[in-house]
Order: sequence, then structure tokens, then C-alpha cells
Amino acid sequence: MNVIVSSVRRALALPAMLLSTAAVSSTPPAAPPAAPPAITAVKAAHMVDVRNGALIDNAVVLVSGERITAAGSGLAIPPGANVIDLGDKTLLPGLIDAHTHLTGDPQDAGYAIVAKSIPRSTLTGAKNARVTLNAGFTAVRDVGADGYTDIGLRDAINDGDVPGPRIAAAGPAMGITGGHCDDTMHAPQYGITGLGVADGVEEALKVTRRNIKYGSDVIKICATGGVLSFGDDPRTSQYTLEELKAIIGDAHRLGRKAAAHAHGGDGIKLAVLAGVDSIEHGSYIDDEGIKLMKEHKTWLVPTLYLGDWLIENAEAIKLPKPLLEKAKVVLPQARINIGRAIKAGVPIAFGTDAAVYPHGLNAREFAVLVKLGMTPAQAIRTATVNASELLGWSDRIGTIEAGKFADMIAVDGDPLKDVTVLERVRWVMKGGAVVR
Repeated sequence: MNVIVSSVRRALALPAMLLSTAAVSSTPPAAPPAAPPAITAVKAAHMVDVRNGALIDNAVVLVSGERITAAGSGLAIPPGANVIDLGDKTLLPGLIDAHTHLTGDPQDAGYAIVAKSIPRSTLTGAKNARVTLNAGFTAVRDVGADGYTDIGLRDAINDGDVPGPRIAAAGPAMGITGGHCDDTMHAPQYGITGLGVADGVEEALKVTRRNIKYGSDVIKICATGGVLSFGDDPRTSQYTLEELKAIIGDAHRLGRKAAAHAHGGDGIKLAVLAGVDSIEHGSYIDDEGIKLMKEHKTWLVPTLYLGDWLIENAEAIKLPKPLLEKAKVVLPQARINIGRAIKAGVPIAFGTDAAVYPHGLNAREFAVLVKLGMTPAQAIRTATVNASELLGWSDRIGTIEAGKFADMIAVDGDPLKDVTVLERVRWVMKGGAVVR
């Protein structure tokens, strides 16, 4: 009897043991420890400390993914790191151009633009984005493009569809009827008005919000007349103070910055008093404007090299005579007045108006700034530390420091002695990936 009971107990216990064993065996094995992220070590003989204007020897920058993890002289390189040895070259942060028009080319300043479609402009932008990145400009602010083409280009670059710099895009520039940012090329019977035209406070608010709706990072405002437009005077203001305050105030409230195209002294002062973040061009800035910009800490984005190229190549690009005549007056005067502003200590951020001259020549602006009194270190700072602050991207770009995007360039020679070496960039990295 005891034998039978014992056998029954063993039989009953067997399914429970099997279930227990099955439960244990179905538990997934512990995951192996995650592999440490891949490290890339970039070595170069020198690196420019753009904050202090000093050269660091035996430079090593450690990169993980898109970001810099460490940078300095003689840093230890982790075992297994991918090493990029740039030899005797000099490293700098990727450069920043705060005034470009990637979807345009120089010939667009004339009547050829009439035959250029929005899709064609977008493809022009893809070409120019690649050229600009290869020239060492890993970030730009695109301050005005018709049809929101710069916003589409920005998104395509961010999605990895086309190569190009990081872009803060404006979309259609805002202006008054008949002003610099209206379409003043066509005859009245065509009834064509620029997409960004807005008159009066109510309409200005509506267009500001529409631009933001469709993706604008920055609001571009034409506060004065311009050079490459018909029927207006660069010295005269266009928007009123009330209109400017409405546009800029709403842009700031909605988390965007505002940039004002402004040649004339009155327009500069009105835009500064309205709270604009930057003045573009500043050709006729006077002592009062200089004083106001310093008091308000408003950035000045001079665009000077274009004056050389445009006047020399006006015939080749078929620049209409009225526009050429304005250029011959305004652009030389701009150098005189901007030189005074630089010497007076107005904060300067680098910008070129690329599209008025061929994209890729952006770095020729540095030599002009040096001729006007900047040291090479100061000129380089305008396109790194200063421009990143203007864009609101100081936490991302502008220096080679831990936590920033791994946006770097390399050149031959010492740019702190000869700033023109930046016109011949030899190597480019954007977000940890070598693009040139």
C-alpha cells in the first residue's frame, strides 16, 4: 500500500516539476552588455581656440555619433577608436554664414529670374547647399526665398536627402507694397505682388504668422529700400515703427528671431528701436545708429565682398543698368560706414549675401573684414562664436567643445596669421561624418 501511495505521489509531482522546469527554461537569457559607442578621434597639428584667438598644438578631438565628447591638446585616444589623422593641418569649428540665399544665383538679379520656376529654384538650392558645405560653411541662415524653397531645402538636408549645411530658414521676406521685397520687375498689367508683402499692422501680423505656420525659423523684414530692386531708394525707410514692432514682437513671442534688411540710417534706427535681432547690410549707418546698436546689443551683419564681385561681373550676369548704378553708389559707401561701426565696437556677425556672388566664395568676406580693422582672430570669431549666438545655436555649434555638434573644418597654415587660408578649406566634417 505504501509503495502504491509513493508511486502516486511521484506521478502527481512530475507535472509540477515539468512546469517548473519549463518556466525556468522559457526565461530569456540576460542580454549581453551593450557595446560602447564607437569613437572617432580627429588629430591635427593645430586647432584654433576661437574664443581666445589662440592656437592649440597637438590637437585631438573625440567624437561619438554626431557630438564632440572631448577636445584639447594631446588627449589620450581610446583603444579601438577610428583615427582620422590630418597631419600638419589646422582644425577650426565649421564656419557659419548668417546671410545667404541658397536658392538663388547671381544671374537671378536680372530679368532671367522671370523664367525661373519655384521647382528650379529648389534644385538650385540643392546645388548651392552642397557647394557651401564643401567650402567649410556647416551652418547658414537663409534670409529670404520665394515659395518657401529654403524651408523645403532645410527639411531635405535634415532628412538626409541632400548634402548641405544646417539651415535657419526665413521663407519669403516681408516688405511693403512697392518696396525692396516686393516684385517690382513686372509691368502693372501682370498684377504680381511678392509673397511676403504686408501693409499695416494687421496684415503684417498675419503674414508673420503665416511664415511661421509654414516653417520659418527667422522672420526677414525689409526695413529700407535695396540695391537689387527697381524703383526704390536704399536710403529710405519702408516699414513704420509700429509695423516693425508688431512683426518683431510677434516673432519673438512665437519663439523666432527677426532680421532686418536695412541700408538707410533711418530704417536701421527704426528696426533697432523695434527690437530687431540683426541689421543686414547697414550701408548708411551713422553715429546715432552705431550708438543705438551698441546700446541694444543688436548684431550687424555686413555683406561686403559682394561689392567687388558684383560690379566686376555686372555685364556677364546682365545686371540691369538701374541696379548697377545703385550698386556703384551704395556698395563703396557701405565699406566706409561699416569700417566706422567695426572700430566703434558694434557687435558683428558674419554674413555675405551669397547669391549676389557665386556660392562657395563665402570665405572671401574675411579678408574684407580684416582690411576694415579686424584682426584675423576677430574676423574668425564673427563666423563662429558670434554667428552661433545670433542664430541662437550657441549650445550646438560655433566652437570645438564637448557637447557641441562635431562640425569641423581643416586648413593648411595658420588662419590667425593669414585669414585667406579659409578660402581653401581642405577637409570638412558635419555631425561626425566626413563630407569632404
